[in-house]
Parts: sequence; structure tokens; C-alpha cells
Amino acid sequence: MELKDLTKSPYPLSRMSMFGHRGAVATAQPLAAQAGMSILQAGGNAIDAAVATAMALTVVEPTSNGIGSDAFALVWAEGQLHGLNASGRSPAAATHYEYKARGLSSVPDLGWLSVTVPGAVSAWFALHERFGRLPFADLAQPAIALAEGGFSVSPVVANAWRLAADQYQREAIGPEFAGWFQTFGLGGRGPATGQVVHLADHGATLREIAATGGTSFYQGSLAETIDAFSRATGGLLRGEDLAAHQPQWVNPIGTNYRGFDVWEIPPNGHGVSALSALNILEGFDFDENSFEDPRSWHLQIEAIKLAFADAQALVADPEHVDVPTQGMLDKGYAATRRATIGEQAALPTAGEPPRGGTVLLCAADHEGNMVSFIQSNYMGFGSAIVVPGTGISLQNRGANFSLVTGHPNVIAPRKRPYHTIIPGFMTKDDEPVGPFGVMGGFMQPQGHVQVVMRTVDQHLHPQAVLDAPRWRWEQGRTVWLEARTPQSIITDLTARGHDVKVVSAPSAFGRGQIIWRSGASLVAGSESRADGQALVW
Repeated sequence: MELKDLTKSPYPLSRMSMFGHRGAVATAQPLAAQAGMSILQAGGNAIDAAVATAMALTVVEPTSNGIGSDAFALVWAEGQLHGLNASGRSPAAATHYEYKARGLSSVPDLGWLSVTVPGAVSAWFALHERFGRLPFADLAQPAIALAEGGFSVSPVVANAWRLAADQYQREAIGPEFAGWFQTFGLGGRGPATGQVVHLADHGATLREIAATGGTSFYQGSLAETIDAFSRATGGLLRGEDLAAHQPQWVNPIGTNYRGFDVWEIPPNGHGVSALSALNILEGFDFDENSFEDPRSWHLQIEAIKLAFADAQALVADPEHVDVPTQGMLDKGYAATRRATIGEQAALPTAGEPPRGGTVLLCAADHEGNMVSFIQSNYMGFGSAIVVPGTGISLQNRGANFSLVTGHPNVIAPRKRPYHTIIPGFMTKDDEPVGPFGVMGGFMQPQGHVQVVMRTVDQHLHPQAVLDAPRWRWEQGRTVWLEARTPQSIITDLTARGHDVKVVSAPSAFGRGQIIWRSGASLVAGSESRADGQALVW
């Protein structure tokens, strides 16, 4: 893809994108980006760099992900796009009856009842086995060095760590949470910005994972340790659940938006909602100047509402229910949804389509390989359960299960929950444009829509795309706008009936990464709302 303008930006505080031709890594933590770049410069490919970066992120950004995370990936390699779903399933003992018998109306955010089998470790090995070049031990070494040798905590991570420590002092009460305080509590307050933190247990676990090809985590001594701690502290997760886990290679789903093909992982993730919204928006006219027009913001918000209404009613584990993915992506169906959008804010309802706390990284190399990889604990440190002596922080992806009888996403044994983490990728004319994504829970599809439109319709370079002000639909007619959104847009959306909340916290609007291929060059941008860095070579 030839980007229209690689230097100009309508946002005066925007940085320039970074340019290179041999390789690029972009993620929210400079130390993790450097880990990936070191692998590229040592002769590894983009897949090697992505795996090394992912492992390093578990160390330097434990507030968002860890060894006990889930993961997804989109990989351009061998001339085509591949999808990997490494999300884990609920324990065999996680029955609807079990949760109802405990008097619950929703899955708790903290504690064992939100834990599903962690899939990140399996993702690292699946990617390496199929596409990697260097020995896996080499890929793990930068993360091990950071864990054992120590790392300086960056500002955004320090703030998130402090907030988690404050919350857990109040809410994480019980023996199952002792491991978090032993590993990450640091006196119950979390580290200060710039404080050097050592995570020796974390490093030792990464060493064992690397030495055993990952089998220790799912069938060996680490799995036994997880099982024993779960049994001792009231968890449902068992060694048999870990042993049964397998990541899945899947066919990506996509849609064409004004000549560009946009790709996502199919359900159980909600990337389909980003594609559905783009299908709806394709029927409206947008140009470079539209993004200063309040009506364009209104249309985008109304489109994502409709897409989310469908996703939240229909997306679940396709091995358990029939998810009408192709119907949700049908252009004719998009036209019927588009016709419901008026000039005023509406309350979204699901349609009837025809039936048939997260980290993101992007990596690319000069051979044409490109990776969009995302892994997450979900809410900050996840369940707040850390297996003592291991550094393994367990995700709380199960908090997204429904407990409503008959809902497609109702909890059931060995079922994958509705997943919010979604890597993104764009191609044009069957050639890669590149990986992208915006992490941040339910902000993610909304961020994907805004990245695609800012790129395709507004013709911005990657860093300017990421620096542009964002909107975020919350629920009903409530929409969040960044504090730097022009007042004319805030006033107009309010007049249209949107319940506008001006939000000053940058973290509320997600954190994105982009690497595009432009001619012979790689053009990379990293999130200005985080401690991010885009490195090129």
C-alpha cells in the first residue's frame, strides 16, 4: 500500500511514524519492543520476534497480561493469512448449576470462578512450531533476563499497579489471593514509577516452560502445582482441564471496506462486530474532512451500537452453539441495519442476521512475514490469583460468561467464553498491508473501526491514526469522548440525544499498535496513551 501522505497530520501534537525496511516491532512497553527487535537482529523472523515480545510483556506489563493469559494471533506467512485461537475453555466442573447453587447472577470478576484454562503458553509454542526459526530458548531469554535481572517500571504500568493494589486490599480477601500479594503486592502499594522490580519466580517458570516445550504448563509439574493450589483454595480448575487444552488454527473472517480487506479472528471473539460496523458504515460517504464533521462521529457511534447488539446476543463458542457469523457479515443484512440509523441517538437492539486488561503487539520482517498478536488477563491482573512460587497470574476471561439460562454464551463445561481480545489485519488485492489492533476490553472493535476509517478514509499515517481523538460507546445512549475532542463535536452529539461523557483518562480509549507495509518500507506507530514504542530496523 502506498500511503497518501507520510508526513502531515491534522493533530499538532502527533509524533511521526517510524520507518524501516528490515523489521519492525510495536507494542505498549519499550523493553518488550526491544526484546522483539533483538530477536530480529539476531536472525529471527517476525514470528520469533512476536513470541519474544509476548513473553517479555508478561514480565514488564503484568498489570495487563501474564503467563496465565489467553491469546489470539493473525499471521501473514507463506503468502497467506493464518488465524490462531488460543483461548482456553472453562473447567469441566464449571456447570451452570454450580454457579446458580452459589446464589450468583453473574460470574465474579475476582477469584477462581472467573478462571478458564490459560492459552497464552500454547499460543507461543504453536506459533513457533509452525513458523519460527530460532530455538525457542533463544526467544525466552530476553524475558527471563528482565524477570531475573530486574526492570524499571514505566509510568502507565506503575499507575495501573497502584490501582490494582488499592482494589485488592479491599476486595481480594482469602487464601486464594495470597500469591498475588507475595508476588506483586510489594508492601501492598505496588511499585513507583522507575522502581526496579525483580520477578524471580516468573523467570524460573519461563525457564521451565522453555526447557519443556511448554508441556510442563499443561501436563507436567507446573500443571500439578496449579491443580494443587486450585484444590486447596476452592477452585474448579483441574490438571485434566489443562491437559485437554489445544490451541486452534482457524480461518480468519473478513470484509471488504472500500477496496481494503479487513480481517479478524472468528467467534468466540467479537472481531465480527468491527467488521459488521464497517459494513454498515461503507454505505455512507466519508472523506478526509468528514472526521471534523460531528455527523460522521454520530454515524460511527450508531453503527457500532448495532454491531455490538448483534455480537452480544449471538457470539459464543461455535463448538457449543450455532453462531451466524456469515449472516452477520452479509452486505445485504448490513444495508437493513444501516437503514435504521437516523439523525438522533437510538437505543440499540439486536437484529436477525441470516443464518449459515490486554496487551497487543505487531511485528514484521523484510521477508514479508507480519504478525498481529494479542494476549490478556482481561481485567488488570485478571482473577487476582497468582499460583504461589510460580509468578503465574491467572486470567479472568470467564467473567464474560452469561449465567442466563438459554443464552448462547451461558457457562458450561469445557466451553470458551465470549472474548474481547481481537488482533486485526488488513490486506489489499491479496497482498498484506499489515497488522493493527487497539486493546482495551469492549473498546477493541470500536478502536478497530476508527483505525480502519482514519487510514482508508482520512489517509493518515499510522502514528497520526493512533494519536487522533477517539470515541467509545458504553451502553444505551452513553458515549465517552476524549477531553481533547473538539467542542463543536461534543455540542452536536449532545444535541442529537447522545449522553456524552467527556473523559480525561487516556486508558479509557484503548491502546493501539500499527505496522503498515508501504512500498519497500515498513511504517510503524505506537500508542501515545501508553508507554509504547515502535522500533524499526
